[in-house]
Amino acid sequence: MPDLEDLAIYTDGASRGNPGHAAYAFLFVRDGRAVLERSGYIGIATNNTAEYRAFIAALTEAARQTAGPVRVYSDSELVVRQLNGVYRVNKEHLRELRDEVLRLAGRFSSVTFSSVRRTDPWIGRADELCNRELDARRGR
Repeated sequence: MPDLEDLAIYTDGASRGNPGHAAYAFLFVRDGRAVLERSGYIGIATNNTAEYRAFIAALTEAARQTAGPVRVYSDSELVVRQLNGVYRVNKEHLRELRDEVLRLAGRFSSVTFSSVRRTDPWIGRADELCNRELDARRGR
């Protein structure tokens, strides 16, 4: 994939139970279409952990493809506000994940973190990918 200027990334994390079996997903969107979709199973984790892991996986992959501006969207208002410094992170394990996201963000010319409604179609697609990961684990 070529260097993606102004890359839009949509992320989602999900857990069945809190904590419970958890997964993450992300999509890279350019010119109104998804150019990359990825998802992964985490194991037993909280929903907030899964949301952070989605950001980490997405930014890790994006850094392989661009150093340009990146816009990251999530339906997790809590995580977005923590990343933007609006909310404190009280739990140590989430603080470590937040720090990892911010470290990865330093690889790009600019990064913005924005919350969007759960009804956003790209967030809906990321949610589908999370559920597909979790459904695949049900029989194991």
